[in-house]
Amino acid sequence: MIAIIDYDAGNIKSVEKAFQALGQDVVVTRDKDTILQAEGVILPGVGAFGDAMKKLEDYDLVNTIYKVVEAKTPFLGICLGLQLMFEESEETPGVKGLGLLKGKIVRIPDGEGLKIPHIGWNNLSYPNAGRLYKDIPEDSFVYFVHSYYLQAEEPEIVKATTEYGVTIHASVEKENVFACQFHPEKSSAVGMKILENFVAVVKGEA
Repeated sequence: MIAIIDYDAGNIKSVEKAFQALGQDVVVTRDKDTILQAEGVILPGVGAFGDAMKKLEDYDLVNTIYKVVEAKTPFLGICLGLQLMFEESEETPGVKGLGLLKGKIVRIPDGEGLKIPHIGWNNLSYPNAGRLYKDIPEDSFVYFVHSYYLQAEEPEIVKATTEYGVTIHASVEKENVFACQFHPEKSSAVGMKILENFVAVVKGEA
């Protein structure tokens, strides 16, 4: 069973439908025991960093997330879920993130011809081999919606990047922790393959 953490985040339904389309037993829940019993856990999210951290704290989910990661359960953050995994965000100064990985979230700088938020399809480059990108060609396109982006402190955890005025760390992997800034559930066949690759990790096949 794959658990999608329910903390009133925006993109939960589309993530749930994507995993159902892959034939997975998936549950949307904020029940701690259910989350801790899951074979894989998803942290989705759209919206503001500070509001999301407050919701995770209000629902007493922060320690549950730490236990999931400590148990080496495959854990995938999507969009805001990626940002929450890191230490802090310029979007909400003074609010601490989960700190599962080292790095910070900064605003995409204004540039000529660049619209903020960044909404649309961008191609991926692979600076390091990542299990989520098995059998997915470099330069494949995925769908982004964001105004802030990751600057990871550890270059080796960055598995996919894209360019939007700056180099955006679009996806990371460290041990059992995975994350994508883009929306795989909205990224057509490429996105479904990424989620399928995560399912393979969950099942111990990757």
